[in-house]
Amino acid sequence: MVALRFRFLLVPFLTSIMGEAQYMMQDAALMNYIDRRLLSVEKRMEKCNQDILDYVEEFRDFSKTVLSRLAGLNSYKAEVKSEVNNLLTRIERAQRDIDYFGSVKDSNTCIEVHEDLMKQQLSEEAEEKKKLKLLLNASCDNMLAGIKSLKIVKKTGDKHGSWMKDPAKKHTKIYLLNGSVNNVILEFANIMTFVESNLTLKARRVTLPFPWEGTGHIIYQGFLFYHRYGSLNEIIKFNIQKRNTADQMLLPGAGRIPAYQLSPSTKIDLAIDEQGLWAIHAEPETGGNIVITKINHITMAVEHTWDTPCNSKDAEAAFMVCKTLYVVYNVPSGGTSRIRCVYDVLDAINTYEIPALHFPKRQGSHSTIHYNPKEKQLFAWGDGAQIIYKLHTKQKV
Repeated sequence: MVALRFRFLLVPFLTSIMGEAQYMMQDAALMNYIDRRLLSVEKRMEKCNQDILDYVEEFRDFSKTVLSRLAGLNSYKAEVKSEVNNLLTRIERAQRDIDYFGSVKDSNTCIEVHEDLMKQQLSEEAEEKKKLKLLLNASCDNMLAGIKSLKIVKKTGDKHGSWMKDPAKKHTKIYLLNGSVNNVILEFANIMTFVESNLTLKARRVTLPFPWEGTGHIIYQGFLFYHRYGSLNEIIKFNIQKRNTADQMLLPGAGRIPAYQLSPSTKIDLAIDEQGLWAIHAEPETGGNIVITKINHITMAVEHTWDTPCNSKDAEAAFMVCKTLYVVYNVPSGGTSRIRCVYDVLDAINTYEIPALHFPKRQGSHSTIHYNPKEKQLFAWGDGAQIIYKLHTKQKV
């Protein structure tokens, strides 16, 4: 009886234990399944993150490539626009010529009139050249054949500036104009005083009523001619001895863009040669090509203007020698300066036969280069140094 009771109690107990063990096995299996699923999800997320990182890196490389190509396209944008405008102008001219020839092809009378017009035009051009030769003393027949040597006279002042002599005066005074914006001229008795002084002891200070802009000023016959700072194209004529403004003028078309791309502070560059005073600048309408203007230094009136084929891109300076423009080019970082464009206003030089002329024994850049017709030398300012270049000339052919 006791054994029967014990068996009766043992069966539910064992059944309960077996049930709990079965539940535990099921829970373990469930946990194992969940763990495997989580591990699979983590691997997929890790792969997704890696794919995103790869995509981001690929996008960055693509962006760099696109930006680089866009930068290259921007550098040619102005050139392409200029070429397109030039092409459109040529097409319009050709179309006008075609229309004209179409209207006169059946009329001998019109052809004769056309020939008469051509003769008249050639006659007018010849007459214009005669007037220019009278205006620009044709006896000046020298051209630049080489730059023989250089002499660094001193190294003082800012990176930009100009220094010069007055080629129309007998005195040997040296003038120094430091900086691209200033209103004080330093005058030295001679070049020895300039070399030996510390710029404060032996210099005569001349204060201008208006500051200058750029480095394109020039001194001629006792007057300083300079571009007035803050104005678009006003040129001031200042009497150095009397210390007053003698005259001023506005130079049409000038002042909107730099005369030289590598000297952006200079909008108007004034120059002196055997013929007198010139102005050099660039205009947007010419595609950035340089324009030269002959100015009467006494009346401050424009005598004549020429559009040149010389572009201001990569140009750093220019100067006039005997009615001829010489444009100096360089690289933005400053390398060997070279003359790569020459323009004679009377077409007395075959520019295609002129070799590229370089400035010897020097690496750097120039903020200004001025020709002194009296001494047949170039007075240049290069990276704060005052330099003289001796020239080799020959007769124009």
